[in-house]
Amino acid sequence: MQATVVTSREYVGSSGEREFYVVVEPDPDLSFQDQLNSLQRRYEHALGAAGLPPESAVFRRIFLSDAINQWPVVQAAARDGTCPTALSMIGQPPIGGAKLAMMAYHIDGPVPVTRRRLSPHHLLIERAGTRHLWSTGLCAANERTGAAEQTAGIFADLIQQLGSLGGGLKDSCVRTWLYLKDVDVFYHDMVKARRDLFAAEGLRADTHYIASTGIEGACSHAFDLVSMDAYSILGLQPDQMTYLNDFSRLCPTRDYGVTFERATKVAFADRGHVYISGTAAIDSAGQVLHPGDVVGQLDRALANVDALLRAGQCCFDDMMYLLVYLRDPSDHRKVSRYLAAQFPGLPILIVQGAVCRPEWLVEVEGQAIAPIAHPSMPRF
Repeated sequence: MQATVVTSREYVGSSGEREFYVVVEPDPDLSFQDQLNSLQRRYEHALGAAGLPPESAVFRRIFLSDAINQWPVVQAAARDGTCPTALSMIGQPPIGGAKLAMMAYHIDGPVPVTRRRLSPHHLLIERAGTRHLWSTGLCAANERTGAAEQTAGIFADLIQQLGSLGGGLKDSCVRTWLYLKDVDVFYHDMVKARRDLFAAEGLRADTHYIASTGIEGACSHAFDLVSMDAYSILGLQPDQMTYLNDFSRLCPTRDYGVTFERATKVAFADRGHVYISGTAAIDSAGQVLHPGDVVGQLDRALANVDALLRAGQCCFDDMMYLLVYLRDPSDHRKVSRYLAAQFPGLPILIVQGAVCRPEWLVEVEGQAIAPIAHPSMPRF
């Protein structure tokens, strides 16, 4: 079936602040350069139709079928102009025929936004007195070290940047995305290194962890085994960030030796942001459900997401996007048909990315935004 090439969703808050997510796919029957041009034209048209200026862009993630060869071309086309934007490029082939696809996040409204490029990998955005740090493409930059060493170095980069802004990993980091070149081989080394580093930073089972996705993916360097994107908020108030689970459906991640939160909610005065970590067909005992059945696994994964959303006082109607990772691209047709029937109009992108257990055929993640009335919290 032919995918919808542009889908978007918008949230408008009580003071007129707009948050906008858009997924764009190009015409697949073109050369890579022409697909890149096609994607850019469709993106610009979507922004025009939504009445959004290009400078409202905050974050873009571009999914590539051949990151080593395609990355320089995309980087040259996406250089910062007068409006710095956080740019993530990851080797996760879009499934459906195209060589690339994009998900973008925009903010527009009456509150001024200031941007400061701190380094090639860190962008600081400030609005309404709150500082948001977007960190993209953190990697070892082609050092020939192991996955554990690269994981420690990547987090050290983020910790150093947060510290320079008066923040820290434990109190500021909201969400991470960890990409592994071969998840079946290197995932456990990453998990151990992260667990040790988290313990040193005060992130433990009796405190909290960080919402995260750990999935197969590659950056543009041949010898990088691990890379990461992250989103942090400086100066979060006590109780502004909460951690979500439904233990009748999903066990704590510590039960099987990993250290991430199932979902995280950040409260602002008029809205709550719910970040859903990578979620698969797992039960309350930590077991894989529906082995060999990708649709059965997808159905359970989405039911788990629904439980996490309800724990955050929202629902699927509040979802802004859904990102779906498939181990086997041949499952695309049945998965896309199922999703189109369940969530018409929701921005959904399906990419190739093996999950951390070989038995898991599919994983999903996303973000929801829902109205709340919490005037003691900062404005978004």
